[in-house]
Amino acid sequence: MYDGVTLLDVTGPLEVLHQANRGTPRYEVVLVSARSGEVRSASGVSLAGVITTAGAGVVDTVVVAGADHLVDRVPEDVLEVTATLVQDADRVASVCSGAFVLAELGMLDGRRATTHWRHAAALARKYPRVRVEPDALHLADGRYVTSAGISAGIDLTLALVESDHGADLARAVARELVVFMQRPGGQSQFSTAMATPPPRTDQLRAITDAVIADPAADHTLPNLAAAAAVSPRHLTRLFQTEFDTSPARWVERVRLDRAQQLLLDGHNITAAARLSGLGSDETLRRAFARHLGTTPTEYLRRFRSGVRTGH
Repeated sequence: MYDGVTLLDVTGPLEVLHQANRGTPRYEVVLVSARSGEVRSASGVSLAGVITTAGAGVVDTVVVAGADHLVDRVPEDVLEVTATLVQDADRVASVCSGAFVLAELGMLDGRRATTHWRHAAALARKYPRVRVEPDALHLADGRYVTSAGISAGIDLTLALVESDHGADLARAVARELVVFMQRPGGQSQFSTAMATPPPRTDQLRAITDAVIADPAADHTLPNLAAAAAVSPRHLTRLFQTEFDTSPARWVERVRLDRAQQLLLDGHNITAAARLSGLGSDETLRRAFARHLGTTPTEYLRRFRSGVRTGH
């Protein structure tokens, strides 16, 4: 931790571990910072009992909490504390923008990682060797585990508990906290802004800008390839290399993003499907299921109240 840390990035994982210790102690938790004493969170609440790396000794799992200011610059003392802690750790995790600390240290190079949907593009831009997956709530690659923003630290820590002690304990903790053991859908359900990392090539940048500007236009593979002045096969390779997906699937995701916003703006399902370019109600429902793991009706139920939906 450090001054300005997001409070729930710390207390969410702490509460999961506290509940996992009920009845049988399983985890010993220490709060570590560059200096001992207290750390003042971004919300103004101070966390006491903080120790330095010298007092922490060897730890099994390191969890780096996030804060908005890490996106612009990771302080040297945060880097030093993290680098010291992870030397002998079996597992290294980050919550939200804590991924920027691991990325700055080079620990995520060549690895899959996620962060808060609002910061995913910045993470991909600043650290191009990191394979950013903006829709994931949490994911593991080797000994590194990263999570999405803020409350996703609870999801991440539940997954750690499940890995350590089995699904029954993780499920019991989730029930005690009144949360999903595995939350349905990914980050996309919370963001109506595309979280795709910015393209590195001018050809793809022109194509993606055009699709995002007008998702409902005729964006077939031949049309996109002609606009980029490349063959359909070459354009498919570019999309696979940059976005790890096909042009058709990427266009569908952009259209789904627009449909989400249209639904939240009050359009019914039929109108959202037509105006987004997805076409039919059934195509919209399939896209929701494929990318978000939910239905349009359930999506609206979670994020709006008193909304009348069309069928």
